[in-house]
Amino acid sequence: MTRPVVTRFAPSPTGFLHIGGARTALFNWYFAKKMGGQFKLRVEDTDRARSTDEATTAILKGMDWLGLKADGDVVYQSANVDAHVKAANMLLESGAAYRCYQTAEDVEALKADARENNRAFRSPCRDRSDHPDAPFAVRFRVPEGETTLHDHVQGDVTWKNESFDDLVLLRADGTPTYMLAVVVDDHDMDVTHVIRGDDHLINAGRQTQLYKALGWDLPEWAHVPLIHGPDGKKLSKRHGALGVMGYAEMGYLPSGLRNYLVKLGWSHGDVEIFLNDADLTDAFSLEGINASPSRLDFDKMDFINAQHMIEMDDADLMEHALPFLETVNAGPLSDLVQARILTGTPSLKPRAKTLIELAEQARYLMDVRPLEITGKAAKPLKRDGVIDLLSALTQALKSLKDTPWTAEALQLFLTDFAEQRELGFGRIGQPVRAALTGGLPSPDLSIVLALLGHDETLARLDDAIATFG
Repeated sequence: MTRPVVTRFAPSPTGFLHIGGARTALFNWYFAKKMGGQFKLRVEDTDRARSTDEATTAILKGMDWLGLKADGDVVYQSANVDAHVKAANMLLESGAAYRCYQTAEDVEALKADARENNRAFRSPCRDRSDHPDAPFAVRFRVPEGETTLHDHVQGDVTWKNESFDDLVLLRADGTPTYMLAVVVDDHDMDVTHVIRGDDHLINAGRQTQLYKALGWDLPEWAHVPLIHGPDGKKLSKRHGALGVMGYAEMGYLPSGLRNYLVKLGWSHGDVEIFLNDADLTDAFSLEGINASPSRLDFDKMDFINAQHMIEMDDADLMEHALPFLETVNAGPLSDLVQARILTGTPSLKPRAKTLIELAEQARYLMDVRPLEITGKAAKPLKRDGVIDLLSALTQALKSLKDTPWTAEALQLFLTDFAEQRELGFGRIGQPVRAALTGGLPSPDLSIVLALLGHDETLARLDDAIATFG
Protein backbone atom coordinates (compact mmCIF):
# COMPACT_ATOMS: atom_id res chain seq x y z
CA MET A 1 0.00 0.00 0.00
CA THR A 2 1.39 3.39 -1.03
CA ARG A 3 -1.24 5.54 0.68
CA PRO A 4 -0.58 6.78 4.25
CA VAL A 5 -2.24 4.43 6.72
CA VAL A 6 -5.51 5.68 8.21
CA THR A 7 -7.56 3.64 10.67
CA ARG A 8 -10.81 4.49 12.36
CA PHE A 9 -12.93 3.53 15.32
CA ALA A 10 -16.64 3.97 14.61
CA PRO A 11 -18.87 3.34 17.66
CA SER A 12 -22.65 3.79 17.67
CA PRO A 13 -23.73 6.15 20.48
CA THR A 14 -26.32 3.87 22.01
CA GLY A 15 -24.49 3.11 25.27
CA PHE A 16 -21.14 3.27 27.06
CA LEU A 17 -17.78 2.35 25.54
CA HIS A 18 -17.90 -1.44 25.74
CA ILE A 19 -14.67 -3.26 26.61
CA GLY A 20 -14.81 -5.08 23.27
CA GLY A 21 -15.12 -1.78 21.46
CA ALA A 22 -12.24 -0.40 23.50
CA ARG A 23 -10.02 -3.29 22.38
CA THR A 24 -11.00 -2.65 18.75
CA ALA A 25 -10.12 1.02 19.19
CA LEU A 26 -6.75 0.04 20.68
CA PHE A 27 -5.94 -2.28 17.78
CA ASN A 28 -6.71 0.56 15.35
CA TRP A 29 -4.75 3.07 17.42
CA TYR A 30 -1.59 0.99 17.83
CA PHE A 31 -1.57 -0.10 14.20
CA ALA A 32 -1.89 3.49 12.98
CA LYS A 33 0.94 4.61 15.26
CA LYS A 34 3.09 1.64 14.25
CA MET A 35 2.69 2.59 10.58
CA GLY A 36 3.21 6.30 11.18
CA GLY A 37 -0.40 6.93 10.13
CA GLN A 38 -3.54 8.46 11.58
CA PHE A 39 -6.25 7.17 13.90
CA LYS A 40 -9.67 8.74 13.42
CA LEU A 41 -12.88 8.61 15.44
CA ARG A 42 -16.32 8.54 13.81
CA VAL A 43 -19.55 8.51 15.81
CA GLU A 44 -22.12 6.56 13.79
CA ASP A 45 -25.22 8.42 14.90
CA THR A 46 -27.46 7.99 11.87
CA ASP A 47 -29.90 5.90 13.94
CA ARG A 48 -31.43 8.94 15.64
CA ALA A 49 -34.03 6.85 17.48
CA ARG A 50 -31.34 4.98 19.47
CA SER A 51 -28.46 7.47 19.50
CA THR A 52 -28.18 9.76 22.52
CA ASP A 53 -25.96 12.66 23.54
CA GLU A 54 -25.34 10.90 26.86
CA ALA A 55 -23.96 7.85 25.08
CA THR A 56 -21.74 9.99 22.88
CA THR A 57 -20.37 11.72 25.97
CA ALA A 58 -19.79 8.36 27.67
CA ILE A 59 -17.87 7.04 24.65
CA LEU A 60 -15.69 10.14 24.40
CA LYS A 61 -15.04 10.01 28.15
CA GLY A 62 -13.98 6.37 27.91
CA MET A 63 -11.66 7.11 24.98
CA ASP A 64 -10.14 10.04 26.85
CA TRP A 65 -9.57 7.96 30.00
CA LEU A 66 -7.87 5.21 27.96
CA GLY A 67 -5.59 7.80 26.42
CA LEU A 68 -6.85 7.27 22.87
CA LYS A 69 -6.65 10.67 21.23
CA ALA A 70 -7.97 10.76 17.69
CA ASP A 71 -6.19 12.63 14.92
CA GLY A 72 -8.34 15.53 13.77
CA ASP A 73 -11.89 16.34 14.78
CA VAL A 74 -14.46 13.72 15.69
CA VAL A 75 -16.59 12.89 12.64
CA TYR A 76 -20.35 12.57 13.12
CA GLN A 77 -21.95 10.37 10.52
CA SER A 78 -25.23 12.29 10.65
CA ALA A 79 -23.43 15.32 9.20
CA ASN A 80 -22.51 13.40 6.04
CA VAL A 81 -25.99 12.59 4.72
CA ASP A 82 -25.53 14.64 1.55
CA ALA A 83 -22.47 12.59 0.61
CA HIS A 84 -24.37 9.36 1.28
CA VAL A 85 -27.26 10.44 -0.97
CA LYS A 86 -24.83 11.53 -3.68
CA ALA A 87 -23.21 8.07 -3.69
CA ALA A 88 -26.61 6.38 -3.92
CA ASN A 89 -27.49 8.52 -6.92
CA MET A 90 -24.16 7.62 -8.55
CA LEU A 91 -25.10 3.95 -8.20
CA LEU A 92 -28.54 4.63 -9.65
CA GLU A 93 -27.03 6.37 -12.65
CA SER A 94 -24.57 3.54 -13.31
CA GLY A 95 -27.28 0.88 -12.99
CA ALA A 96 -25.66 -0.66 -9.89
CA ALA A 97 -28.76 0.36 -7.92
CA TYR A 98 -32.46 0.63 -8.72
CA ARG A 99 -35.67 2.19 -7.46
CA CYS A 100 -37.83 -0.20 -5.45
CA TYR A 101 -41.50 0.83 -5.20
CA GLN A 102 -42.59 -2.13 -3.06
CA THR A 103 -44.41 -1.28 0.16
CA ALA A 104 -43.08 -2.50 3.51
CA GLU A 105 -45.81 -5.16 3.57
CA ASP A 106 -44.91 -6.32 0.05
CA VAL A 107 -41.23 -6.55 0.95
CA GLU A 108 -41.94 -8.57 4.07
CA ALA A 109 -44.00 -11.06 2.08
CA LEU A 110 -41.35 -11.33 -0.63
CA LYS A 111 -38.61 -11.88 1.95
CA ALA A 112 -40.64 -14.58 3.66
CA ASP A 113 -41.08 -16.34 0.33
CA ALA A 114 -37.33 -16.02 -0.38
CA ARG A 115 -36.44 -17.52 3.00
CA GLU A 116 -38.88 -20.36 2.47
CA ASN A 117 -37.23 -21.18 -0.85
CA ASN A 118 -33.70 -20.70 0.51
CA ARG A 119 -32.73 -17.85 -1.77
CA ALA A 120 -31.74 -14.21 -1.36
CA PHE A 121 -34.23 -11.36 -1.69
CA ARG A 122 -34.67 -9.85 -5.14
CA SER A 123 -37.26 -7.13 -5.67
CA PRO A 124 -39.66 -7.36 -8.64
CA CYS A 125 -38.66 -3.75 -9.33
CA ARG A 126 -35.11 -4.82 -10.19
CA ASP A 127 -35.74 -4.64 -13.92
CA ARG A 128 -38.38 -1.88 -14.06
CA SER A 129 -37.61 0.97 -16.40
CA ASP A 130 -40.59 3.21 -15.62
CA HIS A 131 -40.50 5.81 -12.84
CA PRO A 132 -43.99 6.15 -11.38
CA ASP A 133 -44.78 9.07 -9.10
CA ALA A 134 -44.69 6.99 -5.92
CA PRO A 135 -42.41 6.59 -2.88
CA PHE A 136 -39.40 4.39 -3.51
CA ALA A 137 -36.32 3.08 -1.77
CA VAL A 138 -32.98 2.77 -3.52
CA ARG A 139 -31.69 -0.81 -3.53
CA PHE A 140 -28.30 -2.17 -4.52
CA ARG A 141 -28.28 -4.54 -7.46
CA VAL A 142 -26.13 -7.47 -6.30
CA PRO A 143 -23.90 -8.50 -9.23
CA GLU A 144 -23.49 -12.02 -10.54
CA GLY A 145 -20.56 -14.19 -9.53
CA GLU A 146 -18.58 -14.30 -6.31
CA THR A 147 -17.11 -11.84 -3.83
CA THR A 148 -13.71 -12.58 -2.31
CA LEU A 149 -11.74 -10.58 0.20
CA HIS A 150 -8.42 -11.11 1.93
CA ASP A 151 -8.60 -10.53 5.65
CA HIS A 152 -5.49 -10.04 7.82
CA VAL A 153 -7.04 -12.18 10.56
CA GLN A 154 -9.55 -14.47 8.85
CA GLY A 155 -7.58 -15.17 5.69
CA ASP A 156 -9.29 -15.41 2.28
CA VAL A 157 -13.08 -15.44 2.46
CA THR A 158 -15.39 -16.03 -0.51
CA TRP A 159 -19.19 -15.72 -0.83
CA LYS A 160 -21.45 -16.56 -3.74
CA ASN A 161 -23.21 -13.32 -4.64
CA GLU A 162 -26.51 -15.15 -5.01
CA SER A 163 -26.54 -15.42 -1.20
CA PHE A 164 -26.70 -11.63 -0.72
CA ASP A 165 -29.99 -9.71 -0.60
CA ASP A 166 -30.44 -6.59 -2.70
CA LEU A 167 -29.95 -4.30 0.28
CA VAL A 168 -31.53 -0.88 0.78
CA LEU A 169 -29.17 2.08 0.31
CA LEU A 170 -31.70 4.90 0.74
CA ARG A 171 -34.98 4.42 2.56
CA ALA A 172 -38.22 5.73 1.11
CA ASP A 173 -37.88 8.84 3.29
CA GLY A 174 -34.50 9.57 1.70
CA THR A 175 -32.34 8.64 4.70
CA PRO A 176 -29.25 6.48 4.08
CA THR A 177 -28.73 3.06 5.64
CA TYR A 178 -25.75 1.99 7.71
CA MET A 179 -24.21 -0.12 4.96
CA LEU A 180 -24.01 2.75 2.49
CA ALA A 181 -23.01 5.37 5.06
CA VAL A 182 -20.06 3.29 6.32
CA VAL A 183 -18.61 2.84 2.83
CA VAL A 184 -18.99 6.50 1.91
CA ASP A 185 -17.57 7.75 5.21
CA ASP A 186 -14.59 5.39 5.13
CA HIS A 187 -13.84 6.50 1.57
CA ASP A 188 -14.19 10.20 2.35
CA MET A 189 -12.03 9.83 5.49
CA ASP A 190 -9.29 8.10 3.42
CA VAL A 191 -9.50 5.00 5.63
CA THR A 192 -6.98 2.41 4.41
CA HIS A 193 -7.54 -0.33 7.04
CA VAL A 194 -10.86 -1.38 8.55
CA ILE A 195 -10.14 -3.20 11.83
CA ARG A 196 -13.29 -4.30 13.65
CA GLY A 197 -15.13 -7.24 15.21
CA ASP A 198 -15.68 -10.38 13.16
CA ASP A 199 -19.43 -9.96 13.55
CA HIS A 200 -18.95 -7.46 10.69
CA LEU A 201 -17.26 -9.97 8.38
CA ILE A 202 -20.41 -10.56 6.29
CA ASN A 203 -20.80 -6.78 6.07
CA ALA A 204 -17.33 -6.60 4.53
CA GLY A 205 -18.62 -8.81 1.70
CA ARG A 206 -21.52 -6.46 1.02
CA GLN A 207 -19.32 -3.37 1.37
CA THR A 208 -16.72 -4.82 -1.02
CA GLN A 209 -19.45 -4.96 -3.66
CA LEU A 210 -20.37 -1.33 -2.98
CA TYR A 211 -16.75 -0.18 -3.21
CA LYS A 212 -16.34 -1.89 -6.55
CA ALA A 213 -19.63 -0.55 -7.90
CA LEU A 214 -18.57 2.99 -6.94
CA GLY A 215 -15.13 2.50 -8.51
CA TRP A 216 -13.32 3.22 -5.24
CA ASP A 217 -10.17 1.62 -3.83
CA LEU A 218 -10.89 -1.10 -1.29
CA PRO A 219 -9.56 -0.81 2.23
CA GLU A 220 -7.64 -3.66 3.80
CA TRP A 221 -9.70 -5.75 6.19
CA ALA A 222 -8.97 -7.20 9.63
CA HIS A 223 -11.90 -8.79 11.43
CA VAL A 224 -11.11 -9.56 15.05
CA PRO A 225 -12.82 -12.38 17.02
CA LEU A 226 -15.04 -11.17 19.83
CA ILE A 227 -14.17 -11.37 23.53
CA HIS A 228 -15.81 -14.15 25.53
CA GLY A 229 -16.36 -14.37 29.26
CA PRO A 230 -14.22 -16.58 31.53
CA ASP A 231 -16.77 -19.36 30.97
CA GLY A 232 -16.21 -19.29 27.20
CA LYS A 233 -19.64 -17.82 26.49
CA LYS A 234 -20.41 -14.55 24.74
CA LEU A 235 -19.56 -11.61 26.97
CA SER A 236 -22.58 -10.31 28.87
CA LYS A 237 -23.51 -8.39 31.99
CA ARG A 238 -23.14 -11.48 34.16
CA HIS A 239 -19.39 -11.39 33.56
CA GLY A 240 -18.94 -8.12 35.47
CA ALA A 241 -18.01 -4.65 34.27
CA LEU A 242 -18.47 -4.28 30.54
CA GLY A 243 -17.91 -0.54 30.11
CA VAL A 244 -14.43 0.97 30.16
CA MET A 245 -15.35 3.43 32.93
CA GLY A 246 -16.54 0.46 34.99
CA TYR A 247 -12.94 -0.78 34.98
CA ALA A 248 -11.76 2.70 35.91
CA GLU A 249 -14.07 2.54 38.93
CA MET A 250 -12.66 -0.90 39.79
CA GLY A 251 -9.24 0.69 40.20
CA TYR A 252 -7.43 -0.25 37.01
CA LEU A 253 -4.89 2.11 35.47
CA PRO A 254 -5.44 3.24 31.87
CA SER A 255 -2.01 1.87 30.92
CA GLY A 256 -2.71 -1.43 32.66
CA LEU A 257 -6.05 -1.90 30.92
CA ARG A 258 -4.53 -0.90 27.55
CA ASN A 259 -1.80 -3.49 27.98
CA TYR A 260 -4.27 -6.20 29.02
CA LEU A 261 -6.81 -5.53 26.28
CA VAL A 262 -4.24 -5.46 23.48
CA LYS A 263 -2.80 -8.74 24.74
CA LEU A 264 -6.33 -10.17 24.82
CA GLY A 265 -6.34 -11.64 21.34
CA TRP A 266 -2.93 -10.47 20.13
CA SER A 267 0.39 -12.18 20.78
CA HIS A 268 4.03 -11.21 20.49
CA GLY A 269 6.07 -14.25 21.41
CA ASP A 270 5.87 -14.85 25.15
CA VAL A 271 5.82 -11.16 26.08
CA GLU A 272 2.82 -10.26 28.24
CA ILE A 273 3.88 -7.00 29.91
CA PHE A 274 4.43 -3.80 27.95
CA LEU A 275 5.21 -1.05 30.44
CA ASN A 276 6.10 1.39 27.70
CA ASP A 277 3.62 2.38 24.98
CA ALA A 278 6.46 2.87 22.51
CA ASP A 279 7.51 -0.76 22.94
CA LEU A 280 3.94 -1.94 22.38
CA THR A 281 3.59 0.25 19.31
CA ASP A 282 6.82 -1.12 17.82
CA ALA A 283 5.73 -4.71 18.46
CA PHE A 284 2.14 -4.48 17.23
CA SER A 285 1.09 -6.09 13.95
CA LEU A 286 -2.17 -7.26 12.43
CA GLU A 287 -0.62 -10.67 11.80
CA GLY A 288 -0.26 -11.15 15.56
CA ILE A 289 -4.05 -11.02 16.09
CA ASN A 290 -5.44 -14.46 16.92
CA ALA A 291 -8.24 -15.90 14.78
CA SER A 292 -10.03 -17.53 17.73
CA PRO A 293 -12.04 -15.78 20.48
CA SER A 294 -10.26 -14.69 23.66
CA ARG A 295 -11.51 -15.19 27.20
CA LEU A 296 -11.66 -12.42 29.74
CA ASP A 297 -9.25 -13.30 32.57
CA PHE A 298 -9.50 -11.07 35.63
CA ASP A 299 -6.49 -12.69 37.32
CA LYS A 300 -4.28 -11.80 34.36
CA MET A 301 -5.82 -8.34 34.24
CA ASP A 302 -4.93 -7.87 37.93
CA PHE A 303 -1.39 -9.14 37.38
CA ILE A 304 -0.70 -6.84 34.43
CA ASN A 305 -2.23 -3.87 36.23
CA ALA A 306 -0.08 -4.57 39.31
CA GLN A 307 3.08 -4.44 37.16
CA HIS A 308 2.04 -1.06 35.78
CA MET A 309 1.40 0.24 39.30
CA ILE A 310 4.84 -0.87 40.46
CA GLU A 311 6.53 0.72 37.46
CA MET A 312 4.61 4.01 37.59
CA ASP A 313 6.18 7.11 39.09
CA ASP A 314 5.00 7.50 42.70
CA ALA A 315 3.57 10.98 42.21
CA ASP A 316 1.70 9.92 39.06
CA LEU A 317 0.31 6.86 40.82
CA MET A 318 -0.77 9.04 43.74
CA GLU A 319 -2.69 11.26 41.31
CA HIS A 320 -4.54 8.25 39.89
CA ALA A 321 -5.19 6.86 43.37
CA LEU A 322 -6.39 10.08 45.01
CA PRO A 323 -10.15 9.57 44.35
CA PHE A 324 -9.92 6.07 45.87
CA LEU A 325 -7.93 7.34 48.84
CA GLU A 326 -10.54 10.03 49.47
CA THR A 327 -13.27 7.40 49.35
CA VAL A 328 -11.50 5.34 52.00
CA ASN A 329 -10.91 8.48 54.03
CA ALA A 330 -14.56 9.56 53.58
CA GLY A 331 -13.33 12.99 52.54
CA PRO A 332 -10.38 15.01 51.23
CA LEU A 333 -6.92 14.21 52.57
CA SER A 334 -4.88 16.78 54.44
CA ASP A 335 -1.57 17.84 52.92
CA LEU A 336 0.20 16.01 55.75
CA VAL A 337 -1.57 12.72 55.02
CA GLN A 338 -1.05 13.08 51.28
CA ALA A 339 2.67 13.59 51.86
CA ARG A 340 2.74 10.60 54.23
CA ILE A 341 1.04 8.33 51.67
CA LEU A 342 3.28 9.56 48.85
CA THR A 343 6.34 8.73 50.93
CA GLY A 344 4.85 5.33 51.68
CA THR A 345 3.90 4.52 48.09
CA PRO A 346 6.95 2.27 47.47
CA SER A 347 5.81 0.05 50.36
CA LEU A 348 2.17 0.08 49.17
CA LYS A 349 2.78 -0.80 45.51
CA PRO A 350 3.91 -4.43 45.93
CA ARG A 351 0.88 -5.22 48.11
CA ALA A 352 -1.83 -4.05 45.70
CA LYS A 353 -3.15 -5.09 42.29
CA THR A 354 -5.62 -2.22 41.83
CA LEU A 355 -5.99 1.36 43.04
CA ILE A 356 -8.79 0.21 45.34
CA GLU A 357 -6.42 -2.23 47.02
CA LEU A 358 -3.74 0.47 47.18
CA ALA A 359 -6.15 2.79 48.97
CA GLU A 360 -7.05 0.05 51.44
CA GLN A 361 -3.37 -0.62 52.08
CA ALA A 362 -2.90 3.09 52.79
CA ARG A 363 -5.80 3.28 55.25
CA TYR A 364 -3.52 3.01 58.29
CA LEU A 365 -1.61 6.12 57.11
CA MET A 366 -4.69 8.34 57.13
CA ASP A 367 -5.48 10.81 59.86
CA VAL A 368 -8.16 8.85 61.74
CA ARG A 369 -7.13 9.25 65.42
CA PRO A 370 -8.15 7.91 67.79
CA LEU A 371 -8.15 4.51 66.07
CA GLU A 372 -11.03 2.20 66.76
CA ILE A 373 -9.32 -1.01 67.83
CA THR A 374 -11.74 -3.85 68.42
CA GLY A 375 -12.18 -7.60 67.98
CA LYS A 376 -9.16 -9.66 67.02
CA ALA A 377 -7.08 -6.52 66.44
CA ALA A 378 -7.43 -5.59 70.12
CA LYS A 379 -6.27 -8.94 71.55
CA PRO A 380 -2.53 -8.13 71.59
CA LEU A 381 -3.31 -4.98 73.61
CA LYS A 382 -5.24 -6.89 76.28
CA ARG A 383 -2.50 -9.31 77.27
CA ASP A 384 -1.00 -9.08 80.76
CA GLY A 385 1.82 -6.61 81.02
CA VAL A 386 1.42 -5.22 77.51
CA ILE A 387 0.39 -1.71 78.52
CA ASP A 388 3.39 -1.40 80.83
CA LEU A 389 5.58 -2.59 77.97
CA LEU A 390 4.01 -0.07 75.57
CA SER A 391 4.47 2.70 78.11
CA ALA A 392 8.16 1.87 78.43
CA LEU A 393 8.55 1.74 74.66
CA THR A 394 6.75 5.06 74.23
CA GLN A 395 8.98 6.73 76.78
CA ALA A 396 12.05 5.30 75.07
CA LEU A 397 10.84 6.58 71.69
CA LYS A 398 10.15 10.00 73.15
CA SER A 399 13.70 10.15 74.42
CA LEU A 400 15.17 9.54 70.97
CA LYS A 401 16.96 12.70 69.98
CA ASP A 402 20.04 11.82 68.01
CA THR A 403 18.62 8.74 66.23
CA PRO A 404 17.20 9.50 62.75
CA TRP A 405 13.53 8.52 62.30
CA THR A 406 14.14 6.05 59.49
CA ALA A 407 12.94 2.49 58.97
CA GLU A 408 16.49 1.13 59.33
CA ALA A 409 17.23 3.03 62.56
CA LEU A 410 13.81 2.19 64.03
CA GLN A 411 14.25 -1.52 63.24
CA LEU A 412 17.51 -1.55 65.19
CA PHE A 413 15.88 0.34 68.05
CA LEU A 414 12.91 -2.06 68.28
CA THR A 415 15.20 -5.10 68.11
CA ASP A 416 17.44 -3.73 70.86
CA PHE A 417 14.41 -2.85 73.00
CA ALA A 418 13.11 -6.43 72.78
CA GLU A 419 16.52 -8.02 73.38
CA GLN A 420 17.23 -5.89 76.44
CA ARG A 421 14.03 -7.22 78.00
CA GLU A 422 14.70 -10.75 76.75
CA LEU A 423 11.47 -10.73 74.74
CA GLY A 424 10.67 -12.28 71.40
CA PHE A 425 10.12 -9.54 68.83
CA GLY A 426 6.49 -10.58 68.41
CA ARG A 427 5.81 -9.85 72.07
CA ILE A 428 6.39 -6.15 71.46
CA GLY A 429 5.70 -6.05 67.69
CA GLN A 430 2.11 -7.32 67.81
CA PRO A 431 0.74 -4.74 70.29
CA VAL A 432 2.68 -1.91 68.68
CA ARG A 433 1.27 -2.83 65.24
CA ALA A 434 -2.24 -3.01 66.72
CA ALA A 435 -1.83 0.41 68.36
CA LEU A 436 -0.49 2.04 65.20
CA THR A 437 -2.71 0.43 62.54
CA GLY A 438 -5.81 -0.84 64.36
CA GLY A 439 -5.24 -4.19 62.67
CA LEU A 440 -5.26 -2.76 59.15
CA PRO A 441 -2.96 -4.22 56.47
CA SER A 442 0.54 -2.78 56.80
CA PRO A 443 4.17 -3.48 55.87
CA ASP A 444 7.10 -4.13 58.24
CA LEU A 445 6.66 -2.46 61.60
CA SER A 446 9.73 -0.25 61.24
CA ILE A 447 8.32 1.06 57.94
CA VAL A 448 4.99 1.79 59.67
CA LEU A 449 6.74 3.89 62.32
CA ALA A 450 8.86 5.69 59.77
CA LEU A 451 5.90 6.57 57.54
CA LEU A 452 3.65 7.71 60.38
CA GLY A 453 6.42 9.93 61.65
CA HIS A 454 7.55 10.74 65.16
CA ASP A 455 4.56 12.73 66.38
CA GLU A 456 1.80 10.54 64.90
CA THR A 457 3.48 7.34 66.13
CA LEU A 458 3.73 8.60 69.70
CA ALA A 459 0.20 10.01 69.65
CA ARG A 460 -1.26 6.68 68.52
CA LEU A 461 0.72 4.80 71.17
CA ASP A 462 -0.52 7.23 73.84
CA ASP A 463 -4.12 6.72 72.57
CA ALA A 464 -3.79 2.93 72.91
CA ILE A 465 -2.26 3.19 76.40
CA ALA A 466 -5.08 5.47 77.51
CA THR A 467 -7.76 3.21 76.02
CA PHE A 468 -6.50 -0.17 77.16
CA GLY A 469 -4.67 0.90 80.36
